[in-house]
Amino acid sequence: QVQLVESGGGSVQPGGSLRLSCVAHGSFFSFYDMGWYRQAPGKQRELVAEITTGRTTNYADSVKGRFTISRDNAKSTVYLQMNSLKPEDTAVYYCNAQWRSGYWGQGTQVTVSS
Repeated sequence: QVQLVESGGGSVQPGGSLRLSCVAHGSFFSFYDMGWYRQAPGKQRELVAEITTGRTTNYADSVKGRFTISRDNAKSTVYLQMNSLKPEDTAVYYCNAQWRSGYWGQGTQVTVSS
């Protein structure tokens, strides 16, 4: 079992940047495929980016070229670097871990507004 704790959210103007972090408390972090999802008000939760144990990455079309997912297994942490943020990126961002079972963090709010 793993507990996920996200941080790094906040308010930023359009065009700005934020870096989200998700620390996994538990064992075997390197065995987990990790992902970032987001959920905007009135919308379904959607995949933003994911990174496998072999560091293969996948991105939603809406964030390609602007967001970068990475992981540091030594720190049991996955990151989401978000650049050129747009108002439509406003959402609660959730960290997800997948290996045998799926786990979610509590979420961190990202607000992009002028």
